[in-house]
Amino acid sequence: MKRRTFVQNSVAAGAGLLVTNTACAADNPSNKSPQKLKGNIRHSVSQWCFGKYPLEEFLPILNEIGIPAIDLVGEKDWPTLKKYNIDCSMCNGAELNLVDGWNDLKFHDELIQRYSELIPKVAEAGYKNLICFSGNRRGMDDEQGLQNCVKGLKSILSLAEKHGVIIIMELFNSKIDHPDYMCDNTPWGVKLCDALGSDNFKLLYDIYHMQINEGDIIRTIQDYHPYFAHYHTAGVPGRNEINDSQELNYPAIMKAILKTGFKGYVAQEFVPTYDNPIDSLKEAIQICDV
Repeated sequence: MKRRTFVQNSVAAGAGLLVTNTACAADNPSNKSPQKLKGNIRHSVSQWCFGKYPLEEFLPILNEIGIPAIDLVGEKDWPTLKKYNIDCSMCNGAELNLVDGWNDLKFHDELIQRYSELIPKVAEAGYKNLICFSGNRRGMDDEQGLQNCVKGLKSILSLAEKHGVIIIMELFNSKIDHPDYMCDNTPWGVKLCDALGSDNFKLLYDIYHMQINEGDIIRTIQDYHPYFAHYHTAGVPGRNEINDSQELNYPAIMKAILKTGFKGYVAQEFVPTYDNPIDSLKEAIQICDV
């Protein structure tokens, strides 16, 4: 399942880890204690990448692996997360979709209503991060789109500040996966953060997307880390496993993130290709557990 399809459907509905073990954890999840991780990186995973597993099956697997959080889960599934003591590291459900966003004035009324309703619920559930999207350009220049985003987002930021919720806009690549998306580069996202001037608005730095659009990943993290509240991973090219089959050096990237003092989550958001996708996830956690 592509992420765009997953998000649209969900909105419409309201490591000492070794990969040598070939048993399918999804078919027979064990009740063993989580394997010991170093604890430097706070690991998470995006649900849509492992959509073949029902949530009730997937969460016990996360407990077994030692992954304490999951990304992109909406309100209706939060009670299930609590059942398994899994944090929601990135909430969703207030957005319209990935292309109709805050850069277009005609969507503001509906977005303001949806975010105003969900922000208090995020806080009440004990969560912190709520995702948002710039939307596509559709011929609009970047400066006008930024001004529109500022106008709309300012309408909800006081509520977010009151409830301690961080509104987080994700950076996407516009070359391969999300043609015409406006927030497709770090400088534009940083300029938006500066214009809003609130600690309750930050960026989701998606390493996969930004490697495609701008590269220079580690330097960007070093220079702009105060603006980044969350990270996503995936291999380039292909958006698959993050091992040596792709071009990014994820152990080095994780070490660079740690050097900034980052205390948030790093979420795996790759599409697994292994016969047992859980082996892919275990491998990714081991690679990032620096």
